[in-house]
Amino acid sequence: MSHTLAYVLGIVILILGIAVSIALHEFGHMLPAKHFGVKVPEYFIGFGPKLWSFRRGETEYGIKAIWLGGYVRLLGMLPPARPGHPDKPGSMIAEAREEALAELGPDEQDRAFYRLSVPRKLLVMAGGILTNLALGIICLTVALGVVGQPGRTTTVASVAQCVSSDIDAGAACTDADPVAPAAAAGLQKADTIISWGGTPTSTWTEVQQAIAAAGTEPVDVVVRRDGTERVLSVTAVRAPRTVLDDDGTPLIGSDGEPVKQLRPYVGIEPSLGTIRTPPSEIPQVVGGAVVQTLKAIVTLPVGLYHAVAAGLGLEDRSADGLVSLVGVGRIAGQVTSAGTGTDTGLPLSVRLFSMLSLLGSLNLALFAFNLIPLLPLDGGHVAGACWEGLRRLWARVRGLPDPGYTDTARMLPVGQVVFYLLIVMALILVWADIVAPI
Repeated sequence: MSHTLAYVLGIVILILGIAVSIALHEFGHMLPAKHFGVKVPEYFIGFGPKLWSFRRGETEYGIKAIWLGGYVRLLGMLPPARPGHPDKPGSMIAEAREEALAELGPDEQDRAFYRLSVPRKLLVMAGGILTNLALGIICLTVALGVVGQPGRTTTVASVAQCVSSDIDAGAACTDADPVAPAAAAGLQKADTIISWGGTPTSTWTEVQQAIAAAGTEPVDVVVRRDGTERVLSVTAVRAPRTVLDDDGTPLIGSDGEPVKQLRPYVGIEPSLGTIRTPPSEIPQVVGGAVVQTLKAIVTLPVGLYHAVAAGLGLEDRSADGLVSLVGVGRIAGQVTSAGTGTDTGLPLSVRLFSMLSLLGSLNLALFAFNLIPLLPLDGGHVAGACWEGLRRLWARVRGLPDPGYTDTARMLPVGQVVFYLLIVMALILVWADIVAPI
């Protein structure tokens, strides 16, 4: 597969993943709404011109041309004006109310969304939000527990042919250099190390520890080659190796040169692959991802500031910062095309982990973003339902008449401002992703 084709494939996979996430998000709204009797005339993925649709019962299902979202239309989302508090004729609020209630017949008024009880309103509006949370958790759990995180595996990627004068610098072999222990023992590329000196090894760190523990004594090494286990005898040699700190950076001595230390050397390098996260650790990792996403939403203005600063060249773009769909698409393309057509290409398992993690992160972002308690986001309707519930509870406690539904239509002007701000934010992030990509 060519690099360009693989890059495009990554973007296509991402688009399909987003479409499925949106479809399930809207389904999370529609299912409880229909169950509670709300009239649902439309369920569409995308916006703009209609590409395809079909009707089942009273609902039209379909796909539109611009896949930047989707919607399910619930009738009666906005209540009628309260008696004695009429809207200004021709105003945005008056027109919105009329549109929200227009398709409800005289005998269908009780099917309006605003007539639902507070718990039912919360279930309908939180359905989409919680669907994205569930999808994010599922994607990350599968990525961690089934596919595994990228890491150095116990499968051999390369075998050194000699103990060169400068191992870590990759110095070429000369006739004077002795044969490397791994090559002398018959270790080969693609061998999977099962145990070293009687110590079972399931991670590359365990292999390194076993080599260090064995020193320069001959040890039996069990490898799996072509489905068959073989026992090889390996005798390490002491060779100068560069000392690294906890971050993997070479330590520099007082003479300005990397610090070296004599250590057992065999001459093998691990392959890149995926290592499954133990089930007991997955909740902590996934929970941490959810918390970090929520923090990113809380600090949204700060993240936007840093994106602008990076776009203006005032600072480097952070890999953990905000990103637009353009940036996410670039990342997806890079994941599927990295090293295409070369021996250094990413293994399929690593690419699968990256795509699942990307889709999981996007769903967590949709979950957290929709928690913002402002219209037109789902969180705005959730906040309206919560306020209605508090008002009714307070009236009941004080023995007052039921104050009725919350008039969320009054928040439409604020919602319109929020909508325009979201467009501006999206354009800024697209600009930042073009001029200062992650």
